[in-house]
Amino acid sequence: MASGKIFMVLMVFGLLVVVTSFFIVDERQLAIKFQLGEIVDSEYEPGLHFMKPLFINNVRKFDKRILTLDTRPERFLTGEKKNVTVDFFIKWRIKDPAIFYTSFGGDERQASLRLLQIINNGLQLEFDHRTIKEVVATERAEMMDNLTTKGNEEVQKFGIEIIDVRIKQIELPEDVRNSVFQRMRAERERVAREHRAQGEETAKGIRAVAERERTVLLAEAQRDAEIIRGEGDARATETYANAYSQNEGFYEFYRSMNAYRGALGSKQDILVLQPDSEFFKFFNTNKGADR
Repeated sequence: MASGKIFMVLMVFGLLVVVTSFFIVDERQLAIKFQLGEIVDSEYEPGLHFMKPLFINNVRKFDKRILTLDTRPERFLTGEKKNVTVDFFIKWRIKDPAIFYTSFGGDERQASLRLLQIINNGLQLEFDHRTIKEVVATERAEMMDNLTTKGNEEVQKFGIEIIDVRIKQIELPEDVRNSVFQRMRAERERVAREHRAQGEETAKGIRAVAERERTVLLAEAQRDAEIIRGEGDARATETYANAYSQNEGFYEFYRSMNAYRGALGSKQDILVLQPDSEFFKFFNTNKGADR
């Protein structure tokens, strides 16, 4: 019975030894193996690995993936001595787990604080010799590249690597913001005035051309109208002459009738003429017939 218990204990102990003799490194992890508290290996590929069991060796694992450090916005002073509030983030990862463990005891929080201090100092140096316009627009990409390069030179000794530094937002203090807004507004108004002046000049040119074309068209139309009117008058005169020559008496009678209609068309019309005047010659039938 006692031998059975001893066998069970040995079986459990043997199983424990086997279990603690192997460890797995995931693709997303870095691993350090310690022997009695001293680092003996840190270059493990993903997979199953063997180590001496129990308390002789132990393994500590770290995240191999890219980490993000996103903190509260910080204030910086530009080359114009203007304060700006900058919101940024840092992408970084553990490159050498042994150096990382030696530098920070494997504490990612301590590493983040040190990394933030380095980037803050780098940002201030970049802002020191740039204006707000350069920081916001023209030299922003160059500034980020400089930060990444110089930051990596400093953090290399800590076993970490900066992948990227990006500015999310740059806010101006209220007084600076108003000043910048006023300058931008003045610049936009100046550009608007230039556009309006150019538009007005173009409009005057278009109106002048249109007025000239209008004058030419009217003159040509007036000329053509006078020509047509002259031709029509000549044609009418010719027609009248031909009609008069065919029957002079009838033509004279017809003209007199039209004259009577025009002069005596209304009951209100009053004519003061001598009865024997030339105007009433057709009122006397015999006289009209004689003629």
